[in-house]
Amino acid sequence: MSLAILALILFVSIFLLVLYGYPVAFTLGGLSLLYAFCFLEPAVLTLLPNRVMGVMENGVLLAVPLFIFMGIMLEKSGLAERMLRTMAELFGRIRGGMAVSVIVVGALLAASTGIVGATVITMGLISLPPMLKRGYPPTVSTGVIAASGTLGQIIPPSVVLVLLGSVLGVSVGKLFKAALIPSLLLVGAYVLYVLILGLLRPKLFPAGSKDNQPWNGAFFKRLLQSLFLPLLLIVAVLGSILAGWASPTEAAAIGAGGAALLTLSQGQLSWQTVKEVCQSTTHLTSMVFMILLGATTFSLVFRELGGDSFLVSLIEQNNLAEYQFLALVMVVVFIAGFFIDFIEIVFIIVPVVTPIFVGYGTDLIWLGILLGINLQTSFLSPPFGFALFYLKGVAPPEVKTVHLYKGIMPFLLIQVLLLVLVLFFPEWLGVR
Repeated sequence: MSLAILALILFVSIFLLVLYGYPVAFTLGGLSLLYAFCFLEPAVLTLLPNRVMGVMENGVLLAVPLFIFMGIMLEKSGLAERMLRTMAELFGRIRGGMAVSVIVVGALLAASTGIVGATVITMGLISLPPMLKRGYPPTVSTGVIAASGTLGQIIPPSVVLVLLGSVLGVSVGKLFKAALIPSLLLVGAYVLYVLILGLLRPKLFPAGSKDNQPWNGAFFKRLLQSLFLPLLLIVAVLGSILAGWASPTEAAAIGAGGAALLTLSQGQLSWQTVKEVCQSTTHLTSMVFMILLGATTFSLVFRELGGDSFLVSLIEQNNLAEYQFLALVMVVVFIAGFFIDFIEIVFIIVPVVTPIFVGYGTDLIWLGILLGINLQTSFLSPPFGFALFYLKGVAPPEVKTVHLYKGIMPFLLIQVLLLVLVLFFPEWLGVR
């Protein structure tokens, strides 16, 4: 049997075992080593330690635990609830103001945490009950929360973009810069949709509250504490990267320290909080790096078996153009997002297709943004979207699964439209 065919069998086997529920990191590394022992020369495995050390010495990846620490620390601070309350006061005078508040707070949390599951769950817990109590239909409430909660996939500083930058071999700072305009456009489109829907179908949204507190000194003090300070932290992190003053890792350290200071300013910083944040950060970081080491082993064995050369020859024989192959990869990534997490997709699928895109001469920054938006869209898509399951887990009993499916559809259309815009007009959006 051709070694290249074995490489494809290895890829499919890993994918099936991951779907079946086996641990991703050990499946990637263990099965790859088994194939190497059985079908390759023993000398091939002497290359593995250098590959592993190359991963461990990659300073960019230090940004991952630091951004995770920043996100979890801000989550523990209770800042999200304060932000939502303040934004509701700010937009409460317009029809659909609370939905707009949820989108804005979701975007700020996404820029602060970059962790989709945490953002969706947090937003679901603090905003879904008040929205339902105010008279928002379950479809509208769940759609707004799920859509805004997944913005962490694309809004920098995103953990997804950090990992994509490492796998694609491109600058994380350039990825952040390229993602800025599309992500702001997406947030603006969400807000615009809610406002237009409020005008066209006012029965869906309760009228703006007339008993809001006046915009006095106390209000602006709350606005400063709950909105301006987190915004200042985000600007400090992103601004230092985009201006070239700090690397993503250095900026992540600024963010982690700033998040701790913000939590202290809210009176929530205690030894127990620090302990819980460090434990959660260590758990998530260990998972990411174990998967990364397994993926490094898989990548080495797959290439030594000739899998990448076989795929290139297969594409050449079928005369696939760049955009045809891109469409194929996007469909595969979209469907895979129904079943496995973004980390597995980044480390299993992306390394296999990257050399082919390099052969095409594809702009890898552009490719990274397309993959990020595609993963976000997949996370929202019925019937298996991860964000929908996260939200259903914390929703009240009266919120049915069908409400989530119906509510998310308009936001999915907005996502697809953005994906098309980035695909065909990257220069307009500053992606290329």
